[in-house]
Amino acid sequence: MTVGEGCRLIDVRFSSEPYLVTLGDRVSATSTRFETHDGGVWVFRPQMPGIDVVRPITVGNDVFIGYGSIIMPGVTIGNNVVVGAGSVVTKDVPSDVVVAGVPARIIKSVEDYRSGVLGKSHDTKGMGEADKRAYYLRAFDGR
Repeated sequence: MTVGEGCRLIDVRFSSEPYLVTLGDRVSATSTRFETHDGGVWVFRPQMPGIDVVRPITVGNDVFIGYGSIIMPGVTIGNNVVVGAGSVVTKDVPSDVVVAGVPARIIKSVEDYRSGVLGKSHDTKGMGEADKRAYYLRAFDGR
């Protein structure tokens, strides 16, 4: 497996060929599975004991892969991509898009996502826990 700089990988699983997975810089993934092989060929093993279908997976730079997503064999994900939580990515994903679903499909551009999320965002990433808690309790009226 090749992992670029600044990646954040939490509870990520790689199938039996992790050396076929390449992650670019600043990839974030949580509870994601990278499947480099098609296990369904198991049903052909009585007739073809040595059969395997294996393909590499490549993920570009600045990619966020949402919780519980599965990236299937042979997929290439471009740069500046958001993969929605629980998605199953079965085909290549171009750069600068948001994909989601089973199977994953393009739902919007990253620029449209950015425009929509800016009004909901808060500048709290560098705050300590106590300051962040106080900020959010004020922002959401104690809810």
